[in-house]
Amino acid sequence: MTIKLIKKSESKAELLLDGRLDTTTAPAAQDAFLKVASQYAELELNFTDLAYVSSAGLRALLMLQKQVNKTGGSLVLTNVKPSVKEVFEITGFAGIMNIAD
Repeated sequence: MTIKLIKKSESKAELLLDGRLDTTTAPAAQDAFLKVASQYAELELNFTDLAYVSSAGLRALLMLQKQVNKTGGSLVLTNVKPSVKEVFEITGFAGIMNIAD
């Protein structure tokens, strides 16, 4: 999985995710997510090229959401594929995460 940071403003960043957010990639992704969350208040995770999310990936996203909530920032997931969105709905994460249509 690759993560590309696009700075939108002093307080806003977009992360382009490409590949699979799974057991293998989730630990490094979580570290990257939390590092970016410490630098920017508003985060957008662009899922255009994200093919798969496992339970380990969901945990990484949950840790990011908790960090953003703690600092009073915002997090939105964009361009979520139907197959990935279904995982969020089945697990209840659709009610936790802000998923843009």
